[in-house]
Amino acid sequence: MNIPARVAEKFPLRSARPPLQGVSGIGFVPFFTQKRKFGVGFPKKMAWSLDKCDVDVDNKLGVVRPATELYSKEAVEALKAGKVIAVPTDTLYGFACDACSLEAVNRIYEIKGRKHTSPLAICVGDVSDIKHFAVTDHLPHGLLDSLLPGPVTVVLSRGELSALEKSLNPGLDSVGVRVPDCNFIRVIARGLGRAVALTSANLSGQPSSVCIKDFEKLWEHCAYVYDGGVLPSGRAGSTVVDLSRLGKYKILRPGSAKEETVTILDKHSLVEEAAAV
Repeated sequence: MNIPARVAEKFPLRSARPPLQGVSGIGFVPFFTQKRKFGVGFPKKMAWSLDKCDVDVDNKLGVVRPATELYSKEAVEALKAGKVIAVPTDTLYGFACDACSLEAVNRIYEIKGRKHTSPLAICVGDVSDIKHFAVTDHLPHGLLDSLLPGPVTVVLSRGELSALEKSLNPGLDSVGVRVPDCNFIRVIARGLGRAVALTSANLSGQPSSVCIKDFEKLWEHCAYVYDGGVLPSGRAGSTVVDLSRLGKYKILRPGSAKEETVTILDKHSLVEEAAAV
């Protein structure tokens, strides 16, 4: 990876601090991990393009940081304090906050100019965490591990035992859940110990962001903006699939991985719901 000299000088690749558990000792946290479950998966992609969009951007507000393990603790503390941060994922840049903080969640809606009737997804650190926030007992064994981590949002019923605050997406009995194939946001979610509310970093109705410069005018509303370079997936976002019904699935948004997602669902004998007439 050809990192510009000024970036390498400001942010050396190796940190003197010991790496967090489960995270590489290399300073730049690798976004993607190999997924090769059931012979099907989401191919490893090149997530970094610091020559095109690097951490040495015009940082007048002093909020831009590299999306590295060195800054993950800072990000966790910001979320615990009820702040909004901007982070890279395996698809798009997103605004993130503590899903249990009503004030922070409302702040995301304000930043985006988004109607409160549009629900927010949550992000968790590991597939095994999903059962704490949504109903998964009806799903075929191994299905979630085949889909995630990856560029997929699974919509599931919240259930009566969900650890989610009732104030998140009030009136809805389902929730979209993400486990991005991106170590930085997953380390943050693990450190928070709760669900992270996550939505695209852009004004509502405007193009999504694949580089922090795409939403530069919104930096001032964030405690920190974590730069992961130019993301390679385009602006399609994650594939959203409703898995709330036994033996059924429904693609709610094609996103960037529809074909791979449908192949995995078929392998687990799920049947696509017929479109409403």
